[in-house]
Amino acid sequence: MQKELTFDRSVEGDAALNGIVRRVSWRFLPFLMLCYIFAYLDRVNIGFAKDSMSADFGLSAAAYGFGAGIFFLGYFLFEVPSNLLLQRFGARRWISRIMITWAIVSAAFAFVDSTWSFYVLRLLLGIAEAGFFPGIVLFLTQWWPAARRAQIIAVFMTAIPIAGLIGGPLSGAILAGFDGYLGIAGWRWMFAIEAIPAFLFGLLVLRVLDSRIEDARWLNDEDKAVLIAAVGEPAGQRQEKTHGVLSVLVDPKVLGYAAIYFCCIMGQYGITFWLPTLIANASGGGALAVGLLGAIPYGFAVACMIVVSRHSDATGERRWHTIAPMVLGGLTLMIVPVMRDHFGASMTLMTLAAGSILTATPLFWTLPTRSLSGRSAVVGIAAINSAGNLAGFLSPLVVGWLTQWTKSLTAGMMTLSLFLIGGGLLAWLFTRDQRSAL
Repeated sequence: MQKELTFDRSVEGDAALNGIVRRVSWRFLPFLMLCYIFAYLDRVNIGFAKDSMSADFGLSAAAYGFGAGIFFLGYFLFEVPSNLLLQRFGARRWISRIMITWAIVSAAFAFVDSTWSFYVLRLLLGIAEAGFFPGIVLFLTQWWPAARRAQIIAVFMTAIPIAGLIGGPLSGAILAGFDGYLGIAGWRWMFAIEAIPAFLFGLLVLRVLDSRIEDARWLNDEDKAVLIAAVGEPAGQRQEKTHGVLSVLVDPKVLGYAAIYFCCIMGQYGITFWLPTLIANASGGGALAVGLLGAIPYGFAVACMIVVSRHSDATGERRWHTIAPMVLGGLTLMIVPVMRDHFGASMTLMTLAAGSILTATPLFWTLPTRSLSGRSAVVGIAAINSAGNLAGFLSPLVVGWLTQWTKSLTAGMMTLSLFLIGGGLLAWLFTRDQRSAL
């Protein structure tokens, strides 16, 4: 029977909690970050393979945009069911299942030989990965106190820019170094090689993760009691009056957060899928040069995410720490294509845009994870992330179509910038009555 312990908010109590949280952080965060790095790399490495795939089987800009986006359609459709299954089976088993299946599908991209096979595998990859990110967010709410979540979520989500930081040079090196090896194109080697870590870490999840604090053998009973008291009743475990899944999906609070996140992710995937093309247009460099230059914006984004999230936790302010990066990212992204003939200015703007847009995402998640509870949290977090991933479907599709129609990235980037600025305005309007809580 779990020992009851009232959380001591004295200096001694805070010191004890700090020590426990450090242990939890060192056990889970580096591992989860690596898992997300592999997830994100397997999701977006098609950006580096795009030109080679186009040359090999005639993949057009519009077809690439549709294929990049259809991943998120599969993700969107299976997100909520996956999160409900995660609650049933536990994070340990379900996240392991997700990682192993997406690794297998990602490796299968090495055999793509037509636009239609590209579409099918992108859709299957989205279905396989559905539930991974909201499942991790739910897991984080069950292990860390709310007052520390901005930094924890931000540190976890630095996996996105880190994936770009190491993924660009890695993908470029594989494309250049393995091209023609054993008579196989470099982009096929890239998909096969970059799927291996996800498979191995999917197996390791079974040994590293604990679905609940009570299951952690590496904490004693007193440590568990202190942590449970500090976390409170975490999202997805609170016993309260709740309604069905449909009523949660149409809850104005969930819909409002979903709309804000949709706008945020429209901009994020503008950076993710088109940054290599933007850099190639500005620099005129080859695959390896584009990969190395692409590390600069992502390195800056890592620093921004950590600094801004620490400031948000220190001040307790969430609203403007979310709104300001969205608006700034939108303004800088709007100017990037206009400066394509000026390499230095273009790289500076791309770096600012990446830092701002990628910082907005983890700060956003401090808003719904504080506002939602019980079944509303389990279903709501998945629904909000589904809306974001629907934006992941539309963002590359819209930019790809506009690029093919106008023969330029300018119209596409302008469109995404308007979504970011509009999302910042929507966040300001939607959260103004929640200022005391945010």
